Amino acid sequence: MKKKLFFGFAVLCAAQLTFSVCADNPRLIIRADDMGSSHASNEACLKSVQEGVVTSIEVMAVAPWFPETVRLLNANPQIDVGLHLVTSSEWDNIKWRPLTHCPSLTDKNGYFLPMVVQNPNYPGLSIVESTWSIAELEQEFRAQIEFALKNIPQLTHISSHMGNMYFDKDVTAMVTRLAKEYHLGMEFDQKLNFVSYDGAHGTFAEKEASFLKMLEKLEPGKDYLFLDHPAYDTPEMRAVHHIGYENVAQDRQGVTDLFTSDKVKAALQEKGIETVSYNKVWKSLPRSTPEAENVDPAMLENYLADVKAKNQNVQSVMVVRNGKVVAEHWMNGGAPDELHILHSVSKTYTSTAIGFAVQEGLIKVTDKVISFFPEYLPEEVSPNLAKMEIRHLLMMSTGQAKEPGQLHTREFECGVTISDENWIKLFLAEPVINEPGTVFRYNSFATFMLSAIIQKVSGQKTIDFLYPRLFRPLGISGVKWDESPMGINCGGWGLWVKTEDMAKLGQFMLQKGKWNGEQLLSEKWIAEATSTKIMQQPNASAETMAKSDWTQGYCYQMWRCRHNAFRADGANGQFIVVIPEKNAVVAITAYLGDMQSELNVVWEKILPALKD
Repeated sequence: MKKKLFFGFAVLCAAQLTFSVCADNPRLIIRADDMGSSHASNEACLKSVQEGVVTSIEVMAVAPWFPETVRLLNANPQIDVGLHLVTSSEWDNIKWRPLTHCPSLTDKNGYFLPMVVQNPNYPGLSIVESTWSIAELEQEFRAQIEFALKNIPQLTHISSHMGNMYFDKDVTAMVTRLAKEYHLGMEFDQKLNFVSYDGAHGTFAEKEASFLKMLEKLEPGKDYLFLDHPAYDTPEMRAVHHIGYENVAQDRQGVTDLFTSDKVKAALQEKGIETVSYNKVWKSLPRSTPEAENVDPAMLENYLADVKAKNQNVQSVMVVRNGKVVAEHWMNGGAPDELHILHSVSKTYTSTAIGFAVQEGLIKVTDKVISFFPEYLPEEVSPNLAKMEIRHLLMMSTGQAKEPGQLHTREFECGVTISDENWIKLFLAEPVINEPGTVFRYNSFATFMLSAIIQKVSGQKTIDFLYPRLFRPLGISGVKWDESPMGINCGGWGLWVKTEDMAKLGQFMLQKGKWNGEQLLSEKWIAEATSTKIMQQPNASAETMAKSDWTQGYCYQMWRCRHNAFRADGANGQFIVVIPEKNAVVAITAYLGDMQSELNVVWEKILPALKD
């Protein structure tokens, strides 16, 4: 069969299009447990992701090597990470303690009891044999969650160590409540099918054979979970054991070898088994077909053909209708799980952070900018600088004649060429020649100032401020954001996310701040942030207005478009286009110069495909 241009999972069943991967194939989470418990485990878990087939790592916040875990995972934010809740310390030669005072869970030395359930080798030393307290369990679980999130904000879920979330129904209910409170998934809350070795698994050879045999039995359309504990056979690990499990180092070296096995990699590919993260299984946007959402699939294919004919270097496109992905396509190096530099689309994420800060009473949009940074003010504060408010930063009307510093762009990167390391001081020193709020002047440093204000009032970088409020609830994970020399997220540029994460933000805006039935950000803010605040060219002719998407009005770090739409917009063709009248979102990543031409193809091909 001749291979055609294709849209991905969403239109799997459309006969006129062809796909490289079938969405009905089995999906498998391959999980590596116990990162943080030893240096050998830390290194093996990381290798099992980077060079192997592992898609999620579980970390132990109370274990001795957690600080190294934090460093490794924050250097690799794209890795899906779960928190392994711990209430037992099973090894004989190394122990860990709780973060809180919970005597019903500890031995006479203050260490966690070795077991959760009864074990004949450790009589009387399990939680179920003690007079355990659910209040102490919740206290400890909550402390571990908050400690882990403080250090690894990209955590996506929680999981059980030695069954400690399931030995009592009230405990399970309590943990489920905590997971919802912190916007974290639970390891088995989405009807995952647990699978293990199908046969003997003492040696590496047995593990590999039994794992491959297990793969043969995975059924199409189902999601599965496999887990084990990789480590290296080192002197450190040879000292780790408990009665009944003495060959820990050798056994866990075999797991590492399994997770990096070429045979395993080949088998997964040959059988069309998609290895996925927890986050992808739980928090991906739902998929549908174009026909089911009243979208013309032929028009979507015409869009791709037109992009190709015009030689537009589009790298990904995702179309969402009625909250469901109906089309997705990857080309020119784009890929579903690859982070993409957003350039100025970053601004919309920053303005959303401002919305949360306003909602929480940390700031008002009428607050004066100089009030946040008295230590960096110029010797003489001009009347116009004194008048500048947060809303003027949001609407690109600071009154400055030019942008501080000198921005330049290059492929997949946005850098700043300035001599002063203090960008706040640099911005405040720039002359404000117009009264703020009167003249549109695009200014990425204005957005940097918004990020600096978020960090000043919250004590957190903008990326960390957004994790509990936006990123975790929407399932946006593994992002990274460039920083200034002073450690402030750039705000106006430098954010890296996946294409679907862009679509999620657009859908969040379309749903007026609501997600999964929860009003995360007020509808009032979304309305304010997406309505015109200033015209870019107040005297533009009717002809210009009819042809240009850059003269329709500017909002809070977003642009109004033709067709009563609005968008986030980044250099070289990055777009999140929200079309309320069609209940649709279009997310695009690209590397091209003529962005108006790129939008024109959306209006000419995708917009008509969205039938009423």
